[in-house]
Amino acid sequence: MNVRIYVKAGCPYCAGAKRLLDEEGIDYEEIDVVAHPERRAEMEAHSNGQKAVPQIFFGARHVGGYDDLQEVDRTRGVRTLVLEGDDEQLGV
Repeated sequence: MNVRIYVKAGCPYCAGAKRLLDEEGIDYEEIDVVAHPERRAEMEAHSNGQKAVPQIFFGARHVGGYDDLQEVDRTRGVRTLVLEGDDEQLGV
């Protein structure tokens, strides 16, 4: 499964989301929307206009931001998103 996280340098919520994914052993593609501003439009398009970072995707599934990722982890475990195996990929 392709996991993407849209971030910007210095963002504590981005760092927290990456740390949670790292702790769970989940590989992800990190996309810095400041270094690659063209990717911000991509992020917004796939997240129903969300402008804040981080924005986290498991395949085509938009999880949301850091608080959303923490909630998934708290209620059922973030690894369940990987195990569900959503093979549909974002068209990017």
